[in-house]
Amino acid sequence: MFYKFFKMLCRLWFGKILHTDVIGTENIPADGAFILAANHVSNFDPPFLGTFIDREVCYMGKEELFKNPVMAWICRHLHVFPVKRGAADKTAIKTAVKILRDGKCLGIFPEGTRSKTGKLGKAESGVSLIAAMTKATIIPAAIVNTEKIFSRDEKFPRLAVVYGKPMKFSGSTKDKDAMANFAQEIMNEIAKLKASAQ
Repeated sequence: MFYKFFKMLCRLWFGKILHTDVIGTENIPADGAFILAANHVSNFDPPFLGTFIDREVCYMGKEELFKNPVMAWICRHLHVFPVKRGAADKTAIKTAVKILRDGKCLGIFPEGTRSKTGKLGKAESGVSLIAAMTKATIIPAAIVNTEKIFSRDEKFPRLAVVYGKPMKFSGSTKDKDAMANFAQEIMNEIAKLKASAQ
């Protein structure tokens, strides 16, 4: 209930007030597990990414968010689960795998952290590892200009989100090179999607 209410507010804010261009929603699976993988330039990105699709999206969130009881309640009701940054968090990976095996959508930012320049960073292999463990489809997505929200230069920036064609990883969890290469393939596709919306 809280998730749906929050999503309604986000659709009003991002869709009606900020007039976001939304492209490629037909690429979002109507049911079944999939990974929604996007670039990350703003704290607005998690709600922004899931606002314009009918599926509910689960996310990893830095564990520091869960130290405040109120924020922890909000995060859990928005389907956010904690992850330890700077190290492989096996508990977070297990949670991500369970979400996908339950047929849900998992939102991931392959860069692992927010870009402070707006430029795409190097992908981490975590997205490939989870894809290899679950055989889930990956939908690449490009987020455009959310870092400009509330900026001094543009009060109402032109925003866009582009959902790309499905991708599949057929490699093994034991093949580190294959996982790294596929993660970068995802980022390359995100770059193409971002360029198409600018």
